[in-house]
Amino acid sequence: MKKLLLVAFFASIQFAVFAQTPQWSTDVAPILYNHCTTCHHDGGIAPFALITYNDAVLHSASMKTDVLIKKMPPWTPDPNYSHMAHERVLTTAQINTIVNWVNGSTPQGNPSLAPPSPVYGTKGIIPGTPDLVVKIPVYTSTAATGDVYQCFVVPGGLATDEYISSFEAVPGNPACVHHVLVYSDTTGACAAKQAASTTSPGYPCFGGVGSSNAVLLGGWVPGSAPMSYPYGFGVRLAKHADIVIQVHYPAGTAGMKDSTEIHFFFSKSSVVRNISIEPLLYHQVPILNAPLLIPANTTQSFYEALPLSLVTSGDISLLSIAPHMHLIGQSIKSYAVHATGDTDKLISINKWDFHWQGFYLLPKIKKLPAGTVLHAEAFYDNTAANPENPNSPPKDVAAGESTTDEMMLVFFAYTNYQAGDENILIDSSKLYTPELLDYYHGQQLLDVCPNPALNDLVVKCYFDKEDIGSIALIDMQGKIVLQFLNNDKIKEGYTAYTYSVNGIAAGNYLLEMRTTHNIQTRKVVVMH
Repeated sequence: MKKLLLVAFFASIQFAVFAQTPQWSTDVAPILYNHCTTCHHDGGIAPFALITYNDAVLHSASMKTDVLIKKMPPWTPDPNYSHMAHERVLTTAQINTIVNWVNGSTPQGNPSLAPPSPVYGTKGIIPGTPDLVVKIPVYTSTAATGDVYQCFVVPGGLATDEYISSFEAVPGNPACVHHVLVYSDTTGACAAKQAASTTSPGYPCFGGVGSSNAVLLGGWVPGSAPMSYPYGFGVRLAKHADIVIQVHYPAGTAGMKDSTEIHFFFSKSSVVRNISIEPLLYHQVPILNAPLLIPANTTQSFYEALPLSLVTSGDISLLSIAPHMHLIGQSIKSYAVHATGDTDKLISINKWDFHWQGFYLLPKIKKLPAGTVLHAEAFYDNTAANPENPNSPPKDVAAGESTTDEMMLVFFAYTNYQAGDENILIDSSKLYTPELLDYYHGQQLLDVCPNPALNDLVVKCYFDKEDIGSIALIDMQGKIVLQFLNNDKIKEGYTAYTYSVNGIAAGNYLLEMRTTHNIQTRKVVVMH
């Protein structure tokens, strides 16, 4: 009898451990879909996909290691210094879920309870049809032993001014494209350079595109996400302007072919406020301890400061910020000091990664009043202890355009301030442009399955915060035929409910989810 009790006791322990092991379908897939698959999908910039259960199992060991050391998902801004919009940072609970799933032999769980897998296009990650696509001719890199900067001019063909609300640069060949900057030019100067060039297609543009009047529209660097601005804001693309695409092909890419393209989505607002994108802090005039020079076998810190009065006479509204350094850069931060002495912490990257950069939107628009001074501090390591040092033994490094040179830039995306701007949220499912929302956001009633439903119906939803809700099946006359939840608590995160539809007539119905925030519906067909 004691032996039987002992066996039963250990069996119950094993069952409890198994029951507590996270399942891919309901626990792991929602994390991957929301934080990983924008890069880890077929055609994405990551080397493998994480869409399916088999994908996740195949890469489970490396996934466990990378989330434990917080290498993945890659996110360089320090959230303890300041928060950015749409941070790709896993919580401790999410990390533990992935680790415990791997340690628990990666169970799949019930596949029917898994969330619908995200669908990505073969080019770019913004869904929908761009308002304008500009593509460079097929170009073969000539960058054998040195960097090549090549500019390509394509007529915009616009009859009226447009404002870019979302922008995405899609490298034709990420293996040979280091970064892309996109400008507009209304002077014809860039087109003239291309026409006179003997290097076809395009023209060499080391040090700039060749027109001081060119306006920066956006860019792409390794790790950057597409830019999308709040409704009513955009970057002006002038009518009849040429679009100038500057592509940096690094040394060692000679012979590789590229056909980078740019996707523009225009604002649908009747009134749009123009955003300027400028490197207000840079390693020339604003640098305090000039020049930007790091002798071999030394480490150096540099400081920049720029009064806003040199840029504009009034207050500005800041939307986005983007620091930029090269290979021996170690850390960089930027902050703003108001005339009152108050300090706004803007961004801090404590461990600079040249291979993973970005333009970072703020969680909400920040007012910087007249009298503010912008600051940046950066640290460089030009010793053999720096594994990214391009020179062995180390050599003197100065400011320049080449990858082996250095930079200290901070780009700011801003507009003239209007009353109330500081209350506009950017990281919000209601105000943030929909193309670039995470796979899950706010409160979502996801696809129901199976549909048509025979016996059971699986209702899937995601809530960014816990809320009270009701879920019901309603007939075409608006009558509730089945009340699944009635003012019950719906937990934070992903949930899959299974309900029986036996006993109701076959036909067309609406599944309705009511919460304190909204009402969402899905069409459901019941068949017996």
